[in-house]
Amino acid sequence: MSNASKRAEGATEELGGKIKGTVGRVIGNEQMEAEGEASELSGRAKQEAAKAGERAKGTVEEVAGGVKKTIGNVIGNEQMQAEGEVKQTTGEVRQKANR
Repeated sequence: MSNASKRAEGATEELGGKIKGTVGRVIGNEQMEAEGEASELSGRAKQEAAKAGERAKGTVEEVAGGVKKTIGNVIGNEQMQAEGEVKQTTGEVRQKANR
């Protein structure tokens, strides 16, 4: 399952939980309200887990890109430097996008 689909699943569960909790509150059904709140929290947790996974990927990309860029610089390979810079920047962006 892709990260986007994990986040979407979490968002759907969170929204469904909000709705169920609200309905439970409106009709005075405490069990339904509690189940809704539990689903809402579970959905948020799934979204946060997906974001954490993407941040980890971004960290790996950033470090690997930095290493490649440095090696390219040391051996005088401009293409390797550029590829490393791109990978490093991609990792930074991935991390920022998943805060």
